[in-house]
Amino acid sequence: MKNLILAKNKLQFDQLKEVETPNGTDSFQPIPHAHLVERTRKAIGDAGFTIEHEEHATARNDLRYFGGFAITGRDITGDDRKLVVGLRNSNDKSFAASICLGTSMMVCENLCFSSDIKLSRRHTTHIEGDIPRVLSNAVAKATEHWAKFTERIEAYKSAEVENVERMVVNLVDAKALPARDIYKTVEEFRNPRHAEFKGGSYWTLYNAVTENLKGGDLTKLPQRTMTAQSIFDGAVGFNRQPSSEAIALAN
Repeated sequence: MKNLILAKNKLQFDQLKEVETPNGTDSFQPIPHAHLVERTRKAIGDAGFTIEHEEHATARNDLRYFGGFAITGRDITGDDRKLVVGLRNSNDKSFAASICLGTSMMVCENLCFSSDIKLSRRHTTHIEGDIPRVLSNAVAKATEHWAKFTERIEAYKSAEVENVERMVVNLVDAKALPARDIYKTVEEFRNPRHAEFKGGSYWTLYNAVTENLKGGDLTKLPQRTMTAQSIFDGAVGFNRQPSSEAIALAN
């Protein structure tokens, strides 16, 4: 299949296991990236899903990690997209470790997320015991996420964009899209590179947005796509569930 994630510093899992983890303190307990991957694999398997493909990338001297797992299972198969479990971790205190559910379109390499469940506010001494439970709870939402995104696609396809420039500016104001990508996004909407996305609907615009988000900072991608979806959902009147679920596991 096509690349699952676009990143400069991709690693094989064996290489990821060699990444050094900083020493912890009383208030901060870094987690080895490979450890999170192994726990996530187990949670996916225990939930009855199969990993078809996975990719891993690091940044900032290997202190930040992002991984993607394309999974399949009962009620989440499709010819046009794949369900993706995203995993984030930082050992430089920049953000909490988290798991997110998203979608990768088969026709391109666009990746978007609709939920973000944090493993902990911080990497505290309690995080090791909390990880299996939170990962399992997150993966259990996969089928629900797949069905919800299917409804979202239909809602986007059925509504025509009235003012594309205003919509794109709203996305920039909400920090869902970098300002430098305004013109490229409008041009992608007007002349999509993929025939499947041609037209004047919100689905066309949504894919123009995700097309211009790919290849950027992967650790920011979940929040950007979730914010974008909240704006699109409001524009088409889609009754959505909360896009971000933060579970505080430790103080």
